[in-house]
Amino acid sequence: MDTLAQLRAGQLSGITRLDLACGLTEFPREIFDLADSLEVLNLTGNALSCLPDDLHRLTRLRVLFCSDNQFTELPACLGQCAALTMVGFKANRIETVPAAALPPLLRWLILTDNCIEALPTELGERPHLQKLMLAGNHLQRLPDSLRHCHRLELIRIAANRLTELPEWLLTLPSLTWLAYAGNPLETEADAAALEATPSIPWSELHLEQQLGEGASGVIHRATWQRPGLPAMPVAIKLYKGEMTSDGSPLHEMNACITAGIHPNLIRVEGRIVGHPHDQVGLVMQLLDPSYRNLAALPSLASCTRDVYANDTRFSAGVALRIASGIASVAEHLHRHGITHGDLYGHNILWNEQGDCLLGDFGAASFHATTDNLESRALQRIEVRAFGVLLGELLERIDSGLSDEGRGQLEDLQLRCCQADVLARPGFSEIVRELNGW
Repeated sequence: MDTLAQLRAGQLSGITRLDLACGLTEFPREIFDLADSLEVLNLTGNALSCLPDDLHRLTRLRVLFCSDNQFTELPACLGQCAALTMVGFKANRIETVPAAALPPLLRWLILTDNCIEALPTELGERPHLQKLMLAGNHLQRLPDSLRHCHRLELIRIAANRLTELPEWLLTLPSLTWLAYAGNPLETEADAAALEATPSIPWSELHLEQQLGEGASGVIHRATWQRPGLPAMPVAIKLYKGEMTSDGSPLHEMNACITAGIHPNLIRVEGRIVGHPHDQVGLVMQLLDPSYRNLAALPSLASCTRDVYANDTRFSAGVALRIASGIASVAEHLHRHGITHGDLYGHNILWNEQGDCLLGDFGAASFHATTDNLESRALQRIEVRAFGVLLGELLERIDSGLSDEGRGQLEDLQLRCCQADVLARPGFSEIVRELNGW
């Protein structure tokens, strides 16, 4: 983290990224001294409510983060920033998004956890728009102009006030990751599955070391001491209860429970009750440490694409085992009326044998289990996500795949990603194809 003192002393000359979180109430004019080099400006965690009208003087600025501040309107000056592609104003008090605030090269817009009731028509006139984060607002509809955003791949509209998904949304040729839980339009979770989940008293759990932390909660290793039974090592996830970019953590918990049992899912043992601070959480299967993440999260540059380590390589057998496992669990979820919404390599745990587990249900949404046009389209959107994953696996196979076999898998990948949403295969067909190998 940089300091205001360093900035004012001229010690940051030539930097390309500036991070300032020091209770700012006004934009430091000294930032303009960095105009010849500054590309990423992070002012998250201050008390700002406006930006200078001449912000466009930062001619190289590509990325601006102003989350956790006090803005009530997305600043109109952003629209004059010719190089700006990524704008992040999560967790402010924004009610208004003026058309003038949308930069011409906008690719990635984060307005999660604000008070926005409507978006300008001009949002659909940003042809580079690829990632749109709108969870936790007051939206009752989306601008119809977004139908023209043919590059839009990821949209988060969970926890708003939408009563229906517009038909055009389900036909967008590039849409791949969609989260809409917590809107009036959403089908309810399976109440019977929720009620049947065992309750596990907090007093039976002995917390050990932290294993990880995400936007929705913290995961610990723990020991579960059931009366009259041997102690059992488990993992517990305690949910934070805050709005995330995907939506509400409580919806995530319900989706984890409703998903049920499958070899490629982390098993849920039960729901925690009696936490001293009324925190909600799940007790889950403790995984063998040989499991690791398939990929890392997308970067600022990759936007919607995972980042793989340079040395990530698979044999054909391992890659196909991963692909088959993920296709199988996706088919299982769709049968239960769940779309995962975040089917990505970074949410897949795997080991050297190709065993894999799909995790992180933060973007999961419920849909009708009956076969209709909407449920079919929602499922085929997720098929595109699988197609992206399959392509990433194919790029990294280093042995055991014939030219004919590669051609067949590349054909499947292309069919999964084709622009005509309803022409894509369903997961039952994909599973059959992969099992034929």
